[in-house]
Amino acid sequence: VQLQASGGGLVQAGGSLRLSCRGSGRMFSSSAMGWFRQAPGKEREFVAAISWSGKNSNYASSVKGRFTISRDNAKNSGNLQMNSLKPEDTAVYYCAVAPYKLVPIGASDYDYWGQGTLVTVSS
Repeated sequence: VQLQASGGGLVQAGGSLRLSCRGSGRMFSSSAMGWFRQAPGKEREFVAAISWSGKNSNYASSVKGRFTISRDNAKNSGNLQMNSLKPEDTAVYYCAVAPYKLVPIGASDYDYWGQGTLVTVSS
């Protein structure tokens, strides 16, 4: 599975961005999809995950109620809608897939990773 993330950019605090992740290969629709982020000088952290069917999702407490994860298996793609952005959301965001898992939150559960897309939130 190859993944390509896009949609990052510069936004003011309180604004919104929509990240997209496009996958190739048949494994995508059988895999949970997750988003992680890594801020400068910090470890990569879990943001959100969605099951292969889209029926189950999981969010980090820091983004719950502000971010929404979704997917479209017919298009081998997924999105992360980010609203009410805060400066502390500034990071490189990565999408990843975990074959045959539900909604894992650990980075080690994910087998395939896309390149990151930078999100910068100004105050």
